[in-house]
Amino acid sequence: MAEKNPYQIIKHQHITEKAKVLQELKNSKSNRCVARCESPKYVFIVDRDANKRQIAIALEEIYRDKNIKVKAVNTINVKAKARRVRGRSGFKAAFKKAVVTLDKGDSLDNI
Repeated sequence: MAEKNPYQIIKHQHITEKAKVLQELKNSKSNRCVARCESPKYVFIVDRDANKRQIAIALEEIYRDKNIKVKAVNTINVKAKARRVRGRSGFKAAFKKAVVTLDKGDSLDNI
């Protein structure tokens, strides 16, 4: 099996309201439960065939200049959704998300 380029494994960062909430948990001090979340979390769209170890290695390779260390990777397979556009049935594409937890003190902000 040919080794994939890190940019083939990590497609792009997934930016939604929920992803921003996860990203900002490290700065939040609103209650004691949330204040314990000291490690930042980032959400990425990744290759559907990539496993957690490949995702972690690819992220550390891409952000080598920031010297980050991946602590954990959680993956979610998002199923295709049925859509109708102008009366025609179709599907919104399925994809794979990775929620990546970095070590305390690491950050991908200011990219």
